[in-house]
Amino acid sequence: MKLYHVGYEEIKNPDINYGRKIADFGQGFYLSLERSFSEKWAHFRNGLTTYLNIYDLNEENLKIKTFQKDEEWYHYIFNNRNGYKDNLTEFDVVIGPIANDTIYDVWGILTSGFISPEKSLEVLRLGESYTQVVIKSEKANDNLKWISSEILDKNDIIKYQEIVKLEESKYQDSVIKILGKDFNDLFD
Repeated sequence: MKLYHVGYEEIKNPDINYGRKIADFGQGFYLSLERSFSEKWAHFRNGLTTYLNIYDLNEENLKIKTFQKDEEWYHYIFNNRNGYKDNLTEFDVVIGPIANDTIYDVWGILTSGFISPEKSLEVLRLGESYTQVVIKSEKANDNLKWISSEILDKNDIIKYQEIVKLEESKYQDSVIKILGKDFNDLFD
């Protein structure tokens, strides 16, 4: 499985225990199956180089949990974001859709508990579906091999961010249409 990760350094030996404790799929090293998504996720900071790291994951003998955009996926994300104990620690790798509110700003309301899980899931199903792959165990980390990296150009990153802004605006409009009165009640 070919995977991508964007960062400000070449990450040849990822640390699965670094950061992201309350992220969508809990603790682990987050990657993408889609190069184009990783490029759109890229940012630049003055004085730093932005790298697209490329990896190969040997899936042999790994226990892998795969999610679809369904209730099980939503509850796993909700529980992880709210700091509950990860209930999938027996898996080496977790694969599934990235919750679009991670990519696009939707005001933190979808997994906040202010909106019903059913309505939140309906909104999270909107728009593009990108897949994330999370390396959760040392065994999986040992099966992840860094292949190479590429330096992303600042001008290309700006172009990618413009694409994301357009996608975000479209997604936000869809969210408001779905939530309608519920959304307005939150801000009254």
